Amino acid sequence: MANITAQMVKELREKTSAGMLDCKKALAATDGDMEAAVKWLREKGIAKAVKKEGLVAAEGLCSYAINGNKCVVFELNSQTDFVAQNAKFTALLDQVGQIIVNSNATNTEEALNVEAEGKSLNTVILEASGVIGEKISLRRVQVINKTDAQVFGAYKHMGGRIVTITVVEGNDEVVAKDIAMHVAALNPKYVSKDDIPAVEIEKEREVILAAALNENAQSAKPKPENIIAERIVPGRLEKNLKEICLLSQAFVKNPDQTVEAYVKGAKCVVCSFVRLEVGEGIEKQVTDFAAEVAAQTAAFNN
Repeated sequence: MANITAQMVKELREKTSAGMLDCKKALAATDGDMEAAVKWLREKGIAKAVKKEGLVAAEGLCSYAINGNKCVVFELNSQTDFVAQNAKFTALLDQVGQIIVNSNATNTEEALNVEAEGKSLNTVILEASGVIGEKISLRRVQVINKTDAQVFGAYKHMGGRIVTITVVEGNDEVVAKDIAMHVAALNPKYVSKDDIPAVEIEKEREVILAAALNENAQSAKPKPENIIAERIVPGRLEKNLKEICLLSQAFVKNPDQTVEAYVKGAKCVVCSFVRLEVGEGIEKQVTDFAAEVAAQTAAFNN
């Protein structure tokens, strides 16, 4: 059996970022073969990542990558916000973006199967998960395309807690960036009222009508129901729909004008936008800190 020296352990650690004990075990298991030890650690890194599958990764960062007329927007999740600020995590974020934008992937499943330097993106993420020490998962990959007459506007808030991409016609990158900032701040759901599905408008009308009828029933002087339905509900509905549409919102940089007035003044047209915020729709795990410390202590003692 080969003599495992401290220098060998140090070299392996520098190559893999694995812990000293793991490096020593890898070298012992491979009879001091450095290349085989790297492979052994990579395999163990994947195994560690798989064991984390039951954990909830609800933190992390959103990001984007642009290649010509193509932009990919995605969310890379971690278990804790602390790890999301780690240099290894942010480097992985950039790597993931470049791999996806230079592929033909159009969704998360396809992205995870993209091959890069002899391994799938899924394997790249699993290996990084083993090194970083937390479950990391790719979520919500979306591809946006534009024409030569259009520009992308991109904005990251808090380093990627929120990421927005706009597509604007009119070749004005400043306007596109301004609209991206507005979308991050006010979170519209649609570009204009014309984009809202009829079924959603009808549902909103029903909610407003029920609320108005309930208010009317408790009023000291109730109005006829037809007045509620024909006069009060349409006004409230219009107001609510304007609040969720980008063009009718007050522009965040100048609330005295609407977004529509701003883009028209710049001779531009907003074609579309995408907004991602970390953890949307994920049920976050509530941790009992005392129990977690006790569990880690027990594991260490074993």
